[in-house]
Amino acid sequence: MTYLEFEKPIEELEKELQKLKDVATKSKVDVSSSIKQIEDKIQETKVQLYSSLTPWQRVQLSRHPERPYTLDYINTLTNGNFIELHGDRTVKDDKAMVGGLGDIDGKTYMLIGQQKGRNTKERQFRNFGMPNPEGYRKALRLMRIAEKFNKPIITFIDTPGAFPGLEAEERGQGEAIARNLLEMSQLKVPVICIVIGEGASGGALGIGIGDKVVMLENSWYSVISPENCSTILWRTWDFKEKAAEALKLTAEDMLANKLIDGIIPEPFGGAHNNPAQTFENVKKAINSYIIELESKSADERIITRIDKFCAMGVVLESHEEAIK
Repeated sequence: MTYLEFEKPIEELEKELQKLKDVATKSKVDVSSSIKQIEDKIQETKVQLYSSLTPWQRVQLSRHPERPYTLDYINTLTNGNFIELHGDRTVKDDKAMVGGLGDIDGKTYMLIGQQKGRNTKERQFRNFGMPNPEGYRKALRLMRIAEKFNKPIITFIDTPGAFPGLEAEERGQGEAIARNLLEMSQLKVPVICIVIGEGASGGALGIGIGDKVVMLENSWYSVISPENCSTILWRTWDFKEKAAEALKLTAEDMLANKLIDGIIPEPFGGAHNNPAQTFENVKKAINSYIIELESKSADERIITRIDKFCAMGVVLESHEEAIK
């Protein structure tokens, strides 16, 4: 188990508990009462920590190295009944963006998302979950296939941002993301977008235009990461906690500002503490949303989708305020 910085009190108690269990095993001494006390203390500490998480702590949880990634969700939700599709038919197959057809409870979906890596080799292979333009063009190609065969689309958003390299800009990174925004707003099939970890900048928005945009409880969604925001405003990363608070990037903040449509609960302590329960929660949300969306016509969904995004960030001023 990997412990985050703010979880150190739990780590220390867990180590103490393990030492007592080792003593009980080796010496046959009855330390059951001490074990019970520490277990109670661990539970109490967890409640205190996880019931009052700060925005920065939620950012840390969203980046936990043991947190489920896109392919974990896809393979579990489809019970392995997933056919991955490759390439953008222009440049290459971007490994940071995965997608294909899969069945969830007997219904076929087009499943698309950013994929990170678990170790150094995988992270390099997946480009740290940062797609190039061909990744977004691959995603759009798969969405068009879904539309052609009338299959709903589910996207899993988990990226620190689109790849900012020179070669990506030369191949049209901005245009590729902008094209996706335009095309996704007009797709005739239902589109469900789920932020499962990091939702940073246009890299996330490039597959984030949907009829339902929802977030896992400990994910974040913002135009910029707290570290980069701190660097721009204060020329240092030292104020990342303050930036995280100001950005209003948590699921609760996003829902309060009507920028998302719902929050999917996570198990106590984060998705990595009980992946099976997390997968089940996501499946329930998908099944619930798809029933609602398929009850509407394609035209109704498109109009509602466009109106929803057009209403974001709108500010109304009174005539007196406008004069001032």
